[in-house]
Amino acid sequence: MLKIKNLTYIAQDNNQKIIDNVSCDFNKGKFFVITGENGSGKSTLAKLIAGLITPTSGQISLDDTDITNLPIVERANLGISYAFQTPVRFKGVTVASLLQVAATGVDVLDQKISPENTRFLSLVGLSEEQYLHREVNNSLSGGELKRIEIASILARIYNQKSNFAIFDEPEAGIDLWSLDNLLEVFADLKKTHKDITIVVISHNQKILKMADQIVLMSKGKIKQIGTPNEILPTIKEQQLC
Repeated sequence: MLKIKNLTYIAQDNNQKIIDNVSCDFNKGKFFVITGENGSGKSTLAKLIAGLITPTSGQISLDDTDITNLPIVERANLGISYAFQTPVRFKGVTVASLLQVAATGVDVLDQKISPENTRFLSLVGLSEEQYLHREVNNSLSGGELKRIEIASILARIYNQKSNFAIFDEPEAGIDLWSLDNLLEVFADLKKTHKDITIVVISHNQKILKMADQIVLMSKGKIKQIGTPNEILPTIKEQQLC
């Protein structure tokens, strides 16, 4: 279980309080969707959990271990994965190498990818033949990068390198067909990996309906936590997403 307690984040550049005394438990084996209006603090909360930024105050713990001040690499070694809203480009790194590193946890970029790890591309609707040997650079579109990054997170999960996966707006920049593929991937993860905690930041109604729990945020605070049946009427009525 990952727990956040009294978490606050104040941006240093403008002294704005973006996360305001937030507490929440993310139970093992559950599918969470964090949602809310633009600027409500969703992505900032995800970055705090992943270790991309450090909270001003409060605590983050994973299975009773305090990880509040651990860097992102150490959190990754503990099993936390993070798929960026805008994926990172890696000049000189091939898709095959990225997948192999994700799957094995070994930072050797010239190793040959094992056949079982190439399948993660097809899960996100990309051809192995067309993409395995391409570089993760500016030659790829935003949507292609998004899918490749999701494939790398899947490689970590299926190879037991990750038990807590965060996807920041995974539907952004991908087409409808790819979104349907993504929904199938999430459904399969829920069915086959019951010890994995999945946290998705999204406004998408189809993803929201898949959630075990929806975390509704507003103005840096958690406004409500509940099932889709409990939360979706509030979202629709107040037009929060």
